[in-house]
Amino acid sequence: MTVLGEQLLSSVLITTPLPQGLLIPMTASKLFDFLGRVLMAAVFVNALPAKFTNFAETAGFIAAKGIPEPLASVLLVAAIVVLIAGSILLVFGSNTVLGASLLLLFLVPTTLIFHTFPVDSGFAMNLALIGALILAITRSWGNGVPSFTHLRSKG
Repeated sequence: MTVLGEQLLSSVLITTPLPQGLLIPMTASKLFDFLGRVLMAAVFVNALPAKFTNFAETAGFIAAKGIPEPLASVLLVAAIVVLIAGSILLVFGSNTVLGASLLLLFLVPTTLIFHTFPVDSGFAMNLALIGALILAITRSWGNGVPSFTHLRSKG
């Protein structure tokens, strides 16, 4: 994004009404950041109902990948907890890094175990989500958005 575009985006002020009539000023940049976190979390929340309704089948699928049956059920329960907590923290928590880290803790091993050999359609989506979660973490640290303009001017 150009410097002018960044200045325009950060200068737009959006006022969000709350139930008690309070108003919270929000820049367009913060609004888009929040929307991005909601859309990312929606992918993980969307995966939860099948894990609840087909618990035994999902645990069996995990066990079919070589993980012992009792451990497969424990890992599935842990995955459900991590998905719920990570999604809530990513969207509503004051610590986006913790939410994104929890979701990465779930997503990286899931991608490696279930989507790599052979590579399936979930592999590319998971890679994109891993990248988006990494961006969520780096943006939360402040000044995390890299600028490559200095590289273009030298070439």
